[in-house]
Amino acid sequence: MKRREFITFLGGAAVWPFAVRAQQERMRRLGFLGAATPAVGGPWLLALVQRLSELGWSESRNLQIDVRWAEGRNDRAAEIAAEFATADLDLIVTWATGPSLAAKRATSTIPVVFALATDPVGSGLVASLAKPGSNATGLSAFNLDLVGKRVEFLREIVPDLRRLAVLGNTGVADTAFELEEVIKAAETLGVEAAAVEIKVSADVAPALDAINTEPQALFVVGDPLTFTNRVQINTWALKQRLPTMYAIREFVAAGGLMSYGTNFPSLFRRAAEFSDKILRGANPADIPVEQPTKFDLVINLKTAQALGLSMPDKLLALADEVIE
Repeated sequence: MKRREFITFLGGAAVWPFAVRAQQERMRRLGFLGAATPAVGGPWLLALVQRLSELGWSESRNLQIDVRWAEGRNDRAAEIAAEFATADLDLIVTWATGPSLAAKRATSTIPVVFALATDPVGSGLVASLAKPGSNATGLSAFNLDLVGKRVEFLREIVPDLRRLAVLGNTGVADTAFELEEVIKAAETLGVEAAAVEIKVSADVAPALDAINTEPQALFVVGDPLTFTNRVQINTWALKQRLPTMYAIREFVAAGGLMSYGTNFPSLFRRAAEFSDKILRGANPADIPVEQPTKFDLVINLKTAQALGLSMPDKLLALADEVIE
């Protein structure tokens, strides 16, 4: 039997009439397909669970959550999705386009909520943002303006930035698309960007070591694969004395220099609200996909000091979080 992890959480209204409390509610089952590892996704799962609790869902009364982790592997995500498809689930929650597509391909009847997908329309997850049209809905992070802004932030730190290495997983279509967009955005700013392509964890070290363009900075496209290998990537960049730019805070917490992107805990709390609607009878095909409105700039001063960089006061003033 495959190992399953179950989490227990407390929640529900503080005071219910006795007659209502006494009624036995039907237990619902939610499958959580974590795209990366518990170390990465655990805090986001907690945000989802806490919001579900606030909305009245607790394991002691009406909801059981089956948690699995794909550990950055698309093949493992497909296996988990297939297992969920044959389980008696009321809902699947996941994140990242690859695992979300795996869940949708595995079942057309169990609703799927994705807490984050880079391009849900372009990838085929939904027919349109306004009318998803199938069993999947959730939140999109498709915002090309953020790509250019990240390169601009790098130029604030490296004013003479001319050469940029861009690391991305070309094994996932939307991540490969984002990698191309980073290169285009850099070139419009007069920065020569070179792609560093990976598809599995074993590619990371040799791909980085093979870089021969003498880059002045490293831009990493976030996905479960780069997420899982974030410490290795940061260690290499620090050894090469390269400033790093990411889209997600957790890369910076693991030693990266800077990130600018969506606030993941807020996305997962919003995904809980989508889940609540569906568990109460809403049709995912009719729930519009939403785009995030909160973007955080995070700077790791300890890493900046290790790189010998002096962070501009203007940038520090703009930062939502400074890690010291």
